Amino acid sequence: MTSIERVAVIGAGTMGHGIAQVCVMAGLHVHLYDPQPGQVESAVGRVRANLERGVERGKVSPELRNMALSRLRQSEALHESARDADLVIEAVPERIDLKTEIFQELDRHAPASALLASNTSSLSISRIAGATATPERVVGLHFFNPVHIMKLLEVVRGRATSQPTLDSCLAFAERIGKEPVVVADTPGFASSRLGIVLGLEAMRMVEQEVASPADIDRAMELGYNHPMGPLRLTDLVGLDVRLGIAEYLHDELGGEQYRAPEILRRMVADGKLGKKSGQGFYRWDEA
Repeated sequence: MTSIERVAVIGAGTMGHGIAQVCVMAGLHVHLYDPQPGQVESAVGRVRANLERGVERGKVSPELRNMALSRLRQSEALHESARDADLVIEAVPERIDLKTEIFQELDRHAPASALLASNTSSLSISRIAGATATPERVVGLHFFNPVHIMKLLEVVRGRATSQPTLDSCLAFAERIGKEPVVVADTPGFASSRLGIVLGLEAMRMVEQEVASPADIDRAMELGYNHPMGPLRLTDLVGLDVRLGIAEYLHDELGGEQYRAPEILRRMVADGKLGKKSGQGFYRWDEA
C-alpha cells in the first residue's frame, strides 16, 4: 500500500482548487498545475479566500490556515508537478482525448510508485488507464462540488486497478475527511448515473410547465430531504457539464431517461450554463 504525503493536482478549475484545498488542510503537500495562464494563481486565491471565510466563521484556526497555505505550491509544467508525487489527481474537463493524453504524460513523468487518479464523473476509468503502461495504478477519485463541504468520495475501480491501489485510495479518503464508496467502472458509476436521471426529469418538468424550477427543487428538498434540489445543483455543476454526461450515458447505455431534453440543449447553446455564466435555471448575476 502506498503512503500518500505528496499530491499533484492537474487542473486548477472548480474541482481542482477544491481538491487541493482539502489535501493541504489534511496535512498533505500539494503541487497544483494548469496549462491555462493565470488559472493556478486564481485557484490559489480561491483557496485562500475559502480559508479566510473559515477563519471568520470560527471553523478554521489562523494556524491551520497558515499551515495549509504553506503546503500549496504552484507548478509551471505537468512533469514538474508530478515528478515527486505519491498520488496524482487529474481534474481537467470531461474529454476522453484530453484525459488519455494527460495520463500518457503522467505514466512517463510520475514516479513508478505513484498512484494515478481521475476525477471524472462518468468516463471509463479502464479506458483512461489503457493510455498507460501501468493500468494497475490507475483509479477513479470522483469528488463532489463544493469539495471542501461535500463528504462523499466515489472510488472507481477499473478493470486493472490493483487491490493495493484501491486500499491506498481508501486510506487517502479517510485522511482527507471523506466517506468513500467503491463502485465498478460502469458508465456514470453510481452517483452520476442516478443523479443525471433526476436532473433531466426535473428539466422535462420545467419544459412541460409542471412547476417552476424553485418549486420543483423545494419539493425534493422538503419532500425527500435532499439538501439541494436537482435544478439548483445543475446550475452549480454547469449545464454544459450535465449535457455532456447525458450524451455520454445515452450513447453508452441507451434509454430515454438519459436523453437530454430540448430545454437543456437550448440553454447551453444560449450560453446559460448556470452559476459560472450568471444564469441557468436561476439567475446568479444578481446575487
